[in-house]
Amino acid sequence: MTAPKVLISDALSPAAVQIFKDRGIDVDFQPALGKDKEKLAEIIGNYDGLAIRSATKATAKILEKATRLKVIGRAGIGVDNVEIPAATAKGIIVMNTPFGNSITTAEHAITLMLSLAREIPAADASTQAGKWEKNRFMGVEITAKTLGVIGCGNIGSIVADRALGLKMKVIAFDPFLSPERAKDLGVEKVELEDLFKRADFITLHTPLTDKTKNIIDAAAIAKMKKGVRIINCARGGLVDEQALVDALNSKQVAGAAFDVFVEEPATKNVLFGHPNVICTPHLGASTTEAQENVALQVAEQMSDYLLTGAISNAVNFPSITAEEAPKLKPFIELAEKLGSFAGQLTESGISKVTITYEGAVAEMKIKALTSAALSGLLRPMLGDVNVVSAPVVAKERGMVVDEVVRAAESDYESLITVTVTTADMKRSVSGTVFADGHPRLVDIKGIRVDAEFGKSMIYVTNEDKPGFIGKFASLLGDAKINIATFNLGRHAQGGDAIALVEVDGAVPAEVIAKVQALPQVKQAKALVF
Repeated sequence: MTAPKVLISDALSPAAVQIFKDRGIDVDFQPALGKDKEKLAEIIGNYDGLAIRSATKATAKILEKATRLKVIGRAGIGVDNVEIPAATAKGIIVMNTPFGNSITTAEHAITLMLSLAREIPAADASTQAGKWEKNRFMGVEITAKTLGVIGCGNIGSIVADRALGLKMKVIAFDPFLSPERAKDLGVEKVELEDLFKRADFITLHTPLTDKTKNIIDAAAIAKMKKGVRIINCARGGLVDEQALVDALNSKQVAGAAFDVFVEEPATKNVLFGHPNVICTPHLGASTTEAQENVALQVAEQMSDYLLTGAISNAVNFPSITAEEAPKLKPFIELAEKLGSFAGQLTESGISKVTITYEGAVAEMKIKALTSAALSGLLRPMLGDVNVVSAPVVAKERGMVVDEVVRAAESDYESLITVTVTTADMKRSVSGTVFADGHPRLVDIKGIRVDAEFGKSMIYVTNEDKPGFIGKFASLLGDAKINIATFNLGRHAQGGDAIALVEVDGAVPAEVIAKVQALPQVKQAKALVF
């Protein structure tokens, strides 16, 4: 088996390169390549993995050329330099390392806050210029002051902890912060407007989204305490920079410390040159320890995925541990084939799909299984759909996707049922994985069957009447189609019946038409898996 091949197109720790090699990955280390878009596009098609920092821009144009790429690993938290929708559409897992630089970024925010409180950069410049302006730099204490933390996730919670150690009072706004978690952290959970009114210092630790863009604008600043100080080590665009400058000039805001900007690299900015502003060039993750941590973490994550299928810290797919991956693999195959079976039999628009997990499989990572089922379901109709892109594609088309989890109610240890609803019908198909690890069909439309998925199959629904099987088999024989397996099922004698036949090779359309013309046949379809 050929070893997976990974391209490292940014500067990464030599220890990270060694991790790839030690894990049996063929690694190509070209740390300056990320800046050369044309060269990157030219060679990206040769690799299974791409490890990057911030210099490489994984654009849609480049990803078009990535014909075998399976994973992009970003050594760091921000994935702004990766076009996630384009990667998702191609089935490329995008991973980051959200915790490797958390402490470093939190410490930088605290450092900027202290520097802002005591005007350290300006005092340093003044003193080194030969001035002794002791009375000019009148700072403020942070003890007993209120720190408002916007975004109390991993980094925000570390900032809160450090601030509490400095004897500050910490209030936090975060829609996802539970009261129990707030209590454990020792912070007071508040609404955003309350935070604006009460905070002496405000620090931002939230991603940039449509909802958080300019979360601090002129209107927000007007609600703040006069003399507030604002720190941003999260993302440029969270603060309206011009509104902040206006507030600095009017003394509504006493000072600001920014490590991130709307446009980066920031060679010019409205904040630059203001006497009450401290600026650093996106140094939040710039410590020796953090650089090493994220590099090692991304190498381990990418190696795990390429070698075992384990997924960690993916931004566009559910995480799967190394222990879960081998257990999930046969059920992912089952879910995808059940979806494909239902999709190939569906000829009208799907309004709803319900995926039911019974027994042991209900305790697995069902999000990954649902993605697999949706990819199988949508591919017959839409073509280029994969397990990564399928949930997005289903949502875009207005499909309702329900997941049902319950204890075993059948004879099987694990059972997955895919139910498709259209405007004029509802169809269910169920399957399980036997001890041999092979997925099997066990129920179609309430009719029990026992069939493996063959590469080429013929599905027939018919009336259960004598003579049908003979005519069907003779028709296939006359067409020189060899039968590999023949599976039958029925509701009751004389009622609806199913024939599921695995055959060798493709089935011509004219043969299906002849099967459909048999008197007892209600539906005949050639299936390919």
